[in-house]
Amino acid sequence: MKNALVTNSVSKNFGNFTALNKVSITVPKGSIFGLLGPNGAGKTTLIRIINQITMPDSGSVLLDDEPLQSYHIKDIGYLPEERGLYKTMKVGEQVLYLAQLKGLSKAEAKKRLEHWFEKFEIGDWWNKKIQELSKGMAQKIQFIVTVLHQPKLLIFDEPFSGFDPINANLIKDEILQLREEGATIIFATHRMESVEELCDDIALLHESNKILEGKLVDIKRQYKTNTFEVGLVTDNEAQLKQTIMAKFDASPAVYRSLNNDLKLNIKLKESESSNDLLAFLTSNAQVIHFNELVPTANDIFIQTVKNN
Repeated sequence: MKNALVTNSVSKNFGNFTALNKVSITVPKGSIFGLLGPNGAGKTTLIRIINQITMPDSGSVLLDDEPLQSYHIKDIGYLPEERGLYKTMKVGEQVLYLAQLKGLSKAEAKKRLEHWFEKFEIGDWWNKKIQELSKGMAQKIQFIVTVLHQPKLLIFDEPFSGFDPINANLIKDEILQLREEGATIIFATHRMESVEELCDDIALLHESNKILEGKLVDIKRQYKTNTFEVGLVTDNEAQLKQTIMAKFDASPAVYRSLNNDLKLNIKLKESESSNDLLAFLTSNAQVIHFNELVPTANDIFIQTVKNN
């Protein structure tokens, strides 16, 4: 698979503060790439460099295998966390103006805007001023402005901020559709549930350094501990628990259940298989819950940052 964006050892200092320290990431073409990290990790600085808002002190950025140039700005759509719409300007005038800045003719911009305004059911907002809109309504306008010129690379910084669950789901579906249509998406967020739902690949920044990168599914395999969460129903719970604790590395589990069951986390050795465990459990109790504990993006985020 070709790469849409590559940063090679990008560094940036502001006085004595190092914002980025030789950060290299590779964003596969047609993927949703999660750019993660705590506050102050360097995510925004890297995004600003990709958008040529600021320049790196050293290192390079390649877009479609070409060194990043000023004309590439037309190939990038950027939705910043801090939105930048003119509050006293009417919605229609503003979106037309911003679309033309991205190289669209007025006629083509109007045609595309009609499509998006109809899709989002916001046609009656055209003559409203931005200051008359709620934060979520303004977010929709900013999203449309970001994607309207159909850029190859989209960068969304906390795109769900300000949205209620219904509209957050609407935007999530649009992001997935944009990927299906060929766009590459960099997705910067603190919402780990969104990473689980959307991201193919991730990179984790911490204190100006990249500390983790790869396909999310491969990273999950790397971090899993061969632990299974089980729920058991038996007439002699105390005896069964004692037997399991003697045979396996087991500890109490906490999860919601409709049953009054024995809940345990059981960690298997490399020589033990899930089939072996399940066979043992079914021969001694009724198994009503059996689930491998695959680490979440949130688990990986916390563990990796703590380790570093």
